[in-house]
Amino acid sequence: ASESPMAAKIELDKKYCQVIRAVCHTQVSKVKSGQKKAHIKDMQVNGGTAAAKVDFATGLLEQDVKVVDGFSWDKTIDVIGATKGKGFNGVVIRWGVTRLACKSHRGLRKVTCIGSWLPARVQFQVPRSGQRGYHRRTEINKKIYRIGKAIKDDPNNAMTENDLTEKSITPIGGFSHYGEVNEDWVMVKGTVMGCRKRLITLRKSLLPQVSRKATEKVELKFIDTASKMGHGRFQTSEEKAKFYGGATAKKARKEAKGGDKEAEE
Repeated sequence: ASESPMAAKIELDKKYCQVIRAVCHTQVSKVKSGQKKAHIKDMQVNGGTAAAKVDFATGLLEQDVKVVDGFSWDKTIDVIGATKGKGFNGVVIRWGVTRLACKSHRGLRKVTCIGSWLPARVQFQVPRSGQRGYHRRTEINKKIYRIGKAIKDDPNNAMTENDLTEKSITPIGGFSHYGEVNEDWVMVKGTVMGCRKRLITLRKSLLPQVSRKATEKVELKFIDTASKMGHGRFQTSEEKAKFYGGATAKKARKEAKGGDKEAEE
């Protein structure tokens, strides 16, 4: 009777439960995606006894879980998400079947024979038109090249040992259809499914990776931060202003004008 109902429920979970899952949500306000409602997902806690799982989950209640808490450099992860949606497509685009002859009766972008008389149903192997894209996919064993800190913690999070230019991971003009990256970020090898701003799930690889490619230590020499909307000539805005000169002179005039106003006041 002295214990709270929550504490009593936790003790029952430790005693009787075998699978422990934590309900987590994203901090969607930190990303300028236009969405206000947070994403909610329940994640299974693995490893150890049931009591250890419950203690681990309760210790993280109402706490921020950062990327570095679960992942590290040079490790392999799996990426889960939905691909880009392409809408309703026919069999030629969707399955790559060959078109019929140009004088075919009633269309030529078709599968003319969709099966035998018996069995009296269309089998699943027969190409048919329908939805293409927006499918859930899991890509495995992607290597983490770098985990960067937020702008407020590390303003020059795109610097390397070979490239000492003070710059952040956001390219000139921002990432196309996304904007600026101000929070923690992860750089992985290869592509990631889905469109911009779509939610993806990262998890550790299910099997231990022991190959030479998976265990090698990667040292990035250069991170390209040129504009992704043009030819990408400059790495930073300062470099661009220094080359053209006009922006630098305008900035100097503006600062001098501001100084004169302060002096008058």
